[in-house]
Amino acid sequence: MKTGVENLTTYAAYHRDKRNIATHFFGVPLIVLAVVILLSRPAFAQVGVIAVTPALVLSAIAAIYYLLQDFWLGLVLTAFLAGCVAIGQSTIEYDWLTWLIRGVSLFVIGWVLQFIGHYFEQRKPAFVDDLIGLMIGPMFVAAEIAFALGLRKDLRVQIENAVGPTQIRAPKPA
Repeated sequence: MKTGVENLTTYAAYHRDKRNIATHFFGVPLIVLAVVILLSRPAFAQVGVIAVTPALVLSAIAAIYYLLQDFWLGLVLTAFLAGCVAIGQSTIEYDWLTWLIRGVSLFVIGWVLQFIGHYFEQRKPAFVDDLIGLMIGPMFVAAEIAFALGLRKDLRVQIENAVGPTQIRAPKPA
């Protein structure tokens, strides 16, 4: 298994345009939330007020993966996933159509933002070459937020030494 730094560096190579990264700040969380909402049915069991759903199980597995990749980013992502699961749990009470429309709408909006970002990047999304990119996307967004806040300078240096700094890419000539 690749380390967190290796996975982030690979993913970062597909994301060096600042506009692409900006779209990912919104698109990736929307996609994660949408997937959690869509996996919040059916409930297999009820433990107190918590419904045991595919979303809960997969979010717990994802949280463990993120913690193993990078403990500090993993903590942030675990909190984010917990929030998504809480929102997903609240959608269980919606009628089937409302639940589906909300989940699918967020999913589509998230992906539209992703593809707008990759238009600026002038490069295909990372998951096209390696499906693990679908898991690394949220960790990348958490890392980029940390970098913007002046945190995790060591991680930023490692990534930028491998793939260069972020920039605004000039459009390709027509």
